[in-house]
Amino acid sequence: MLKNKVALITGGGQGVGQGIAKSLAKQGAHIVVTGRTLEKCDKTVELLKPFNVNTLSVRCDVKSTKDLENCIDLTIKKFGRLDILVNNAQEVARGPLLNISDAQINDNWNSGPLATFRLMKMAYPYLVESKGNIINLCSSVMKRWDVGTYGVYAAVKAATQQLTRAAANEWGKDGIRVNAIMPHAKSPALAGWMDANPVEAKHFQNSIPLGYVGDCEQDIGEFVAMMCSDGARYLSGQTIALDGGQVFIG
Repeated sequence: MLKNKVALITGGGQGVGQGIAKSLAKQGAHIVVTGRTLEKCDKTVELLKPFNVNTLSVRCDVKSTKDLENCIDLTIKKFGRLDILVNNAQEVARGPLLNISDAQINDNWNSGPLATFRLMKMAYPYLVESKGNIINLCSSVMKRWDVGTYGVYAAVKAATQQLTRAAANEWGKDGIRVNAIMPHAKSPALAGWMDANPVEAKHFQNSIPLGYVGDCEQDIGEFVAMMCSDGARYLSGQTIALDGGQVFIG
């Protein structure tokens, strides 16, 4: 379905990014895995070996413009093309607004919407050639009434959603499709939170109509692979909740 396509995934060393990498590779896409810790990216690459696709592991701090440029340069140098961009990396500041520092907000902004904005622009010339796809990671927390201690995270994800919509509208004429997902997935971070907060975690899981937190590969990665396929060629500019039915988008 995605045979010989080339996908670049930020934050691909674990969790949702890793799940997406496996699902895209399963469909025949060659994968560029980026992240701040190269060893984690290399582990993801090892997991992709059974799919017999070409891979590239790149250390990248998405807050660095030079690192982002390097990711694009190395991708084109090795593969000569780019078909799929997945903006997954994001730092998360949690806490009451009165406890959040300017530095934390800057880190969330720079690693989220600003990095997404920069990388979309850098990838644009190559995605025009391939009539490619961009998938941006948002969060259903930006749609919840009880945003609570995730106010900053919700704010930056809302900015990413608006960039998604803008890019879809501006670049649709170029054949580029741009969408976002809001996933609930049992990433290492969420799994750690659930273990540390069993009572709150039980309430959270019970609020999901399907009754469980999604799997990074089977529930999130597989859907992203479908979004990037020709079967979804008319899908663009949308933000889709992959959360087992928890959030209501009216």
